Amino acid sequence: MELKVRKIGNGYGVILPKALMESMAVSEGSLLKAENRDGILQMTPVDVEFTRQVRVFLETEEQHRRSYRELAK
Repeated sequence: MELKVRKIGNGYGVILPKALMESMAVSEGSLLKAENRDGILQMTPVDVEFTRQVRVFLETEEQHRRSYRELAK
C-alpha cells in the first residue's frame, strides 16, 4: 500500500484508508505510537486505559510493593 505524504498546516501527514483503519482496530481520535526501526515506520495503536493503569502502578509500586506481592500469589 502506498500513502502520499501531504502538507497539513505546519506539519505533514498521510490519509489512512478505511480498510487499514479497520484492520488496526482504530478510529478517529485513536492514538498511534510511531517508531522508526532501521528506516521502517511502524505504527501501533495505543491502549489509553492500559497505559493509564501501568502509569498508576508504577507510581504506587514502591510504597505498595508488599501488598502487590501478596496479591500476585
